[in-house]
Amino acid sequence: MYTLVHAIVGYFFLMIVVRVLTRRPGAQMTLFEFVIVFLMGGVIILSTVGNDRSVTNCTCAVICVGFLHRATSWAKAKSPRLGAFLDGTPLVLLKKGQWQDEVMQGMRLAPEDVMAAARTKGIRSFEDIDYAILERNGGISVMEKEEEGDK
Repeated sequence: MYTLVHAIVGYFFLMIVVRVLTRRPGAQMTLFEFVIVFLMGGVIILSTVGNDRSVTNCTCAVICVGFLHRATSWAKAKSPRLGAFLDGTPLVLLKKGQWQDEVMQGMRLAPEDVMAAARTKGIRSFEDIDYAILERNGGISVMEKEEEGDK
């Protein structure tokens, strides 16, 4: 019974902390934010099923991680280099019809991955893609070629 109480308290506490720390949907979360969510979840699990079943220790650990997240976010805002290191930078995968092979291989992506992202925007072939960019959150942005009459 004690485990269930810890799980319920931990669940609601974690929901509140995650809500306060970030407002982006899951698909737009950066790797940095996913680490925070999983770390806090691990802290809650340890207090639920571990040897130390103290709600106070669990709450203090989650608050500490929350403060670390806020401090790191502040530092990222002050230092673009730190932000680029923690969150990464956008990478060009396809530029004016030319695949950036080194980037594609380094990120372990195939042209089919880019095409899957293109289809979500209604693009049907590679020839219609001007640029494809791997974003910081892991998503692929695709920019369609402009037609001659659109210029």
